[in-house]
Amino acid sequence: MKSKIRLFYVTALLPVMLGTSVLTACGKKESGPELRDCPVIYDQEFGGVYIDKSIEDFNELGFSYGDSVDIVFSNGYEMTDIPYYSGYYSHNSEPLMVAYPGYPHIKACINNGDDLWDLSGMTEDDTATITLNERGKYGDIQDARELNYTDVYSDYGSDEIFANFREVEAGRIAPDTLYRGASPCDDRRGRVSYANGLIEATGVRCILDLADSDENIEGYLADSGFNSPYFQSLYENGRVIPVALNTNFTSDEFRGKLAEGLTAMAEAEGPFYVHCTEGKDRTGFVCMLLEALCGASYDEIEADYMTTYRNYYKLTEESDQSRYHIIVDELLIPMIEGLFDEPVADVTNADLSKVAESYLKSGGMTDKMIDRLRTLLEAD
Repeated sequence: MKSKIRLFYVTALLPVMLGTSVLTACGKKESGPELRDCPVIYDQEFGGVYIDKSIEDFNELGFSYGDSVDIVFSNGYEMTDIPYYSGYYSHNSEPLMVAYPGYPHIKACINNGDDLWDLSGMTEDDTATITLNERGKYGDIQDARELNYTDVYSDYGSDEIFANFREVEAGRIAPDTLYRGASPCDDRRGRVSYANGLIEATGVRCILDLADSDENIEGYLADSGFNSPYFQSLYENGRVIPVALNTNFTSDEFRGKLAEGLTAMAEAEGPFYVHCTEGKDRTGFVCMLLEALCGASYDEIEADYMTTYRNYYKLTEESDQSRYHIIVDELLIPMIEGLFDEPVADVTNADLSKVAESYLKSGGMTDKMIDRLRTLLEAD
């Protein structure tokens, strides 16, 4: 398996830990576009540093996806030779600058790693200067990983596909017990009403909301256009468990908050619904964990995880084998590796149930509650 910590990441961070400056990348730096002294904003939901420039305006300066860029912050923190992508295409724990569809600004962060805002000692009095390091250096990865989906209902074949909604059927999970999909409360991608109708139709009685806090949810409910009455009824009756996870599934914070959420879920009554915003990344990790806990095989886990890419992007192994396996190797495999305390040679043949249980214990979940959760999911 590929190392999760790449050399350039360690090189970028080591001088910061030593209290010195970062050296310029080897080789001649290209002249090109530049953004100077731009204000920064903390991304409190996912962590990282928003740079107060819209994606469209930044690209109009002459930057392109796949470029290598340097970022110098006014507090002295520097990031050298990092990729600029349209999605989170770096390996876990590696830095990038991202222009994710729907984001209000470009953003600098560490993919599924430490919060760059905290790591760099940033404040909202700081600014960022971004310059081109090398044109198109990471273009091959950008081309392979770039996947976009629309928010137009007619582009999809059903409510279920549009809301990325499905029953989780892997391992010993009982029928009509566990469902997953897009958010039934955060309508930034226009799927709330569809997710609401599907959780009502399937009789969901408890929701594990991986994306939101109570404060977020109260804000959604207060919006005059909010249209998710079944979700609202569950929330008002204490049947929604807000967990507000970040995306660093290897962090102690993630493990602890998830263990708390699953402990609350183990004390509730199903059927259960697990969601984040798109039902893709945080939901993908948590459903993988629950599937593994209930004895699912690697093949079952992969099939469920990649259903999201079929729903949103029409990507299957048959339609694009190369891209399909890049997604598996770059996203799913590192998620499963994140369950292990030590590196493992081949996750596809490991005892995933055992490591899932160990992961939950490391977050603070007791043996009793793990057994109770497993029984709830497996009971017919």
